[in-house]
Amino acid sequence: MTTTVFKKTRGLTDVPFTYCPGCTHGIIHRLVAEVLEELELLDTAVGIASVGCSVMSYEFFNCDMIQAAHGRAPAVATGVKRTHPDKTVFTYQGDGDMASIGAAEIVHAAHRSENITVIFVNNAIYGMTGGQMAPTTLPGHVTTTSPFGRDTTLQGEPIRMSEMLSTIPGSYYIERVTVIDPISVRKAKTAIKKAFQAQKDKKGFSMIEVLSTCNVGWGVTPLDALKQIKNDMIPYYPLGVYKDKGANQ
Repeated sequence: MTTTVFKKTRGLTDVPFTYCPGCTHGIIHRLVAEVLEELELLDTAVGIASVGCSVMSYEFFNCDMIQAAHGRAPAVATGVKRTHPDKTVFTYQGDGDMASIGAAEIVHAAHRSENITVIFVNNAIYGMTGGQMAPTTLPGHVTTTSPFGRDTTLQGEPIRMSEMLSTIPGSYYIERVTVIDPISVRKAKTAIKKAFQAQKDKKGFSMIEVLSTCNVGWGVTPLDALKQIKNDMIPYYPLGVYKDKGANQ
């Protein structure tokens, strides 16, 4: 008699990921897919993919998917959720998308306490379009559009989205995680599951920010990219729960 101890989640299709070797988008996809399956939400799920490295995620998630214009995923998600309140609606967005052109959409979705789940992948760079400086690029970091490093006297400080959205009265649950080692992967899955459970319980707006790698855009090896998150990104973007209205309930 054999016992199955591990199998592919039903939440993913059989289409191979197209992400660069070393990118952690695939891990995050897997966690979202597992959570949707485990919470029995997969058959009611509608994902909103925006523009960025995750632009093809409708090929990977085994649920209904909609492709939104750059930055507009929260607006599209709002329309879907209000039209079909019985659906489980989530957006999957990068930092160049959500923290830049889509900043207004995400802020107002949180203010309205839209009952959606937002997965925000922060790799501190525009990965898909050539490695340009993003709103989340760290001070001093070199990109194709900041060859001498980000100068905060010219470009300002990087935007901390979790901290900002946690100040909005309408937001219910905000947490920042990463996926650089097995322990952090397990913690990330717990956070993602909590966010989807909040939507299931009709609590309102939740966002999980995931610090992710872009070793190609950063110009480093996959291993060094993991170290860069630990040594550079986490000190500027501390991990943890930034808001949880249900903590004392």
